[in-house]
Amino acid sequence: RKDDGKHSRAHVDIYEKQLVPFGLVRFGVAPDHPEVKNVINTFTQTARSDRCAFYGNVEVGRDVTVQELRDAYHAVVLSYGAEDHQALDIPGEELPGVFAARAFVGWYNGLPENRELAPDLSCDTAVILGQGNVALDVARILLTPPDHLEKTDITEAALGALRQSRVKTVWIVGRRGPLQVAFTIKELREMIQLPGTRPMLDPVDFLGLQDRIKEAARPRKRLMELLLRTATEKPGVEEAARRASASRAWGLRFFRSPQQVLPSPDGWRVAGIRLAVTRLEGIGEATRAVPTGDVEDLPCGLVLSSVGYKSRPIDPSVPFDPKLGVIPNMEGRVVDVPGLYCSGWVKRGPTGVITTTMTDSFLTGQILLQDLRAGHLPSGPRPGSVAIKALLDSRGVWPVSFSDWEKLDAEEVSRGQALGKPREKLLDPQEMLQLLGH
Repeated sequence: RKDDGKHSRAHVDIYEKQLVPFGLVRFGVAPDHPEVKNVINTFTQTARSDRCAFYGNVEVGRDVTVQELRDAYHAVVLSYGAEDHQALDIPGEELPGVFAARAFVGWYNGLPENRELAPDLSCDTAVILGQGNVALDVARILLTPPDHLEKTDITEAALGALRQSRVKTVWIVGRRGPLQVAFTIKELREMIQLPGTRPMLDPVDFLGLQDRIKEAARPRKRLMELLLRTATEKPGVEEAARRASASRAWGLRFFRSPQQVLPSPDGWRVAGIRLAVTRLEGIGEATRAVPTGDVEDLPCGLVLSSVGYKSRPIDPSVPFDPKLGVIPNMEGRVVDVPGLYCSGWVKRGPTGVITTTMTDSFLTGQILLQDLRAGHLPSGPRPGSVAIKALLDSRGVWPVSFSDWEKLDAEEVSRGQALGKPREKLLDPQEMLQLLGH
């Protein structure tokens, strides 16, 4: 065994709830960000190794227990992310026209469980609650000219709905101020430069921020300067002309916290949102938004909530901290459960971008190898997938292999080719299993 953080004899089996691989890269990354999806090539090289196997269509905690996996393997890593959205917990949240942003993303990205979403885009104004990258993704997809999306892997159903969309204005609402936004500069720049749209930022929100910005760390500083320039500087002739001709607009609303979703007169759908006006208490990262007592009603026909994610407990045998929404762990070692590890959002909580999570998974991998070298993992042979496949078979669960996925992949690519798209995603698990002759 070499000591360079690799292991030349390890076998890794991947169990996945979806029928297909790639998780958030496939179902989370926006269709107009294909360059971010290039990591799929690296994943595919890994999956084709003799020492790696993929088993899709297997839901751990339902089809097989974590204890059964632990009995069959020397080590088990949980990296199932944060698949629940943070509820708003306000009256009217259940009205038609109110969606979790993650379900909306799942709908345009072809996540099977969201294929029936059918959001009504016949309104003039949409409100997105939350100011992270997901909020900007959703705003961008709602406002991008549909012709710019037709060569992406967005689903045909979503593209059709966006072509019919009457949404002209999107408000992106945050409880706190400009200094606390969670999105990153690349996503903001894309919004500012979005064809056919103009930004609406209130210079008053930025009063006195000039000096505060100077103290910020560099990435934050660049982000703030871009926001400030967009809000306060007079655009040049060309940019002014571009904005004047724009038929759609988006804006950031600060210091507003959702209080109630307002129903239409017949009570059948959303007609607006009541926002509590807030002010900030505390300093730096610990700044809290506190209601001032004032409220403001914002008319809209669509509300998308993007106020964060949370992980679910996977199995009663795995410790879980419901308050933090993570598996209690020390550097990725699950507390009090030898041989069990975790990585990603279920380990650290739902913050950070793809690179953050990737680095984190490398750390968990290193820790696992350290434990192996230190003799902390069970010695002696373990049956691995042989035992699990037998269990799944006895339970009528049919795992999808990586070569099965490559057949589905080829089918998606050929359906996409007819439309000039990189692929047309398959949305129906039953159809996928039929295509695989099951």
